[in-house]
Amino acid sequence: MYIVAAFEHSTYLELALAELERKGIAREKILAVPLDQKLEERKALDSIHRSDGFSLLDGSAIMGTVFMLLGTIYGFVLKWGPVLWALIGFFFGAFLGFALDFFVGRNPRGKRKNKKRATEVVLIINCGADKTEIAESILQKNFAIGVGRLVR
Repeated sequence: MYIVAAFEHSTYLELALAELERKGIAREKILAVPLDQKLEERKALDSIHRSDGFSLLDGSAIMGTVFMLLGTIYGFVLKWGPVLWALIGFFFGAFLGFALDFFVGRNPRGKRKNKKRATEVVLIINCGADKTEIAESILQKNFAIGVGRLVR
């Protein structure tokens, strides 16, 4: 029987491994796989198939709407009228929002880390049915993110 558990890389993982060895599960029966954190370049536009959760168009839409509204309001007293000033405000606000998101919201190196950093180490433990409950309780006690069984 296999027990699979996910951990953050911390001292709790080391404590869990030490306690599993003390309870009679051999070191050769425990497999720990650290996961690499991938740094990826930030894309200016998201596609329909892939989104990184960071969009440069949100600020453009908000600022464009605000400046379009201001252009419409003040266009009644300005020379070119509300429609033309609304269009000018929209394009100015959209450009301003895009520029703010692009230059102010970026990391110095232009890279960002993945937001979900929960699972960093995966443990796979091969043990008999008699030690399954002990191993699961040890893993849960040491703050495993998730624990599952695989019966073979």
